[in-house]
Amino acid sequence: MSVDRLISALAERLTGLDDRWRDVFHAVPRHLFIPDRAWCDSDDGPGYLIDRSADAEAWMDAVYSNAAIITQLDDGATEIAEGKGDYTSSSSAPDVVAATLELLDPYDGDEVLEIGTGTGWTAGLLAHRLGDENVTSIEIDQAVSTLAAENLKRSGHVPRLIHGDGTLGWADGAPYDRVHVTCGVCEVPYSWVSQARPGGVIVIPWTPRWEGGYLTMFTVVGDGTAVGRFHGGVGFMLLRSQRWDPPQLEGDYRRSSTYLDPRRVVRSSTGADIAVAGLLPDVSGTHGDQEGGEFHLSVWSEESDAQVHYAPDYKGVAVLQRGPRNLWDEVEAAYLRWVSWGAPPKERFGMTVTPEGQYVWLDSPDNAIK
Repeated sequence: MSVDRLISALAERLTGLDDRWRDVFHAVPRHLFIPDRAWCDSDDGPGYLIDRSADAEAWMDAVYSNAAIITQLDDGATEIAEGKGDYTSSSSAPDVVAATLELLDPYDGDEVLEIGTGTGWTAGLLAHRLGDENVTSIEIDQAVSTLAAENLKRSGHVPRLIHGDGTLGWADGAPYDRVHVTCGVCEVPYSWVSQARPGGVIVIPWTPRWEGGYLTMFTVVGDGTAVGRFHGGVGFMLLRSQRWDPPQLEGDYRRSSTYLDPRRVVRSSTGADIAVAGLLPDVSGTHGDQEGGEFHLSVWSEESDAQVHYAPDYKGVAVLQRGPRNLWDEVEAAYLRWVSWGAPPKERFGMTVTPEGQYVWLDSPDNAIK
């Protein structure tokens, strides 16, 4: 199948993609930005290596599937063929790229600051739509930035590429009409707000420490704040400065139990996830099903952790907590607060970013959850 037909078939699967962006997808083909050897992170099954020299047709099919293509592991320390390790650079799945660009909704002539150049594909899409001179893209990894520059030249585009820390933005080009962020963000750097025009738009994959990740669109208000709403769920690699790992704690656990099923806490609603994340912004969690219908939830912060284990044979749920905080008790209280509010869905929540930090609100920016 020709490249044009592959792009057309892919575009047909991307709901909500308007004709302007369809034309751009054709003009800036994705395969120009994918290395000969990469890792396809398919939603349909386990990931797999794609190798253009071994099977060019399979490589092309993967590139024009609706899958993220991983181009770096462990900040370059692990060979891509291993397929094991942390994903640290990629070409995002086309449906996520399309959704982000639709939320960004730039006008002709808009100036865009992009955080996270990656392979350069989205910088190329933006440059074709708005002009090379209107796109500035920042990448923290020198090797990734160098390859992106080569990819972009191959596509016929030369936007401004900066090797640097994207959390600082790029003040020399401010103010920007749009800020496009291609990596997961837990805490929104205020530099992105201060470098955007009043009425400007910032689109990020908000990735709280608690459950989930959400495309979030902020509008910059003239009072120095940015107000946003949450959109579709996404999963992105975190800003390098905002990565986190479970702490290595020592000491005995305090034993207790609860009647609240931890499965309800993490599976009830994205509204519950956002409420817990907003009330406990420094708390992380991971969970999974186990044999025999059992379920385990781990919760941690910098200095405390908790283990919560559900087994169908027992009415009470076993709880182990250690450190200065009783983290499960805090999570339980946050979840039940969400229930007491009438279990509001995701669409009723939003976030405001100020010079002092950020906060989640319910229904109105004047109603911060606390």
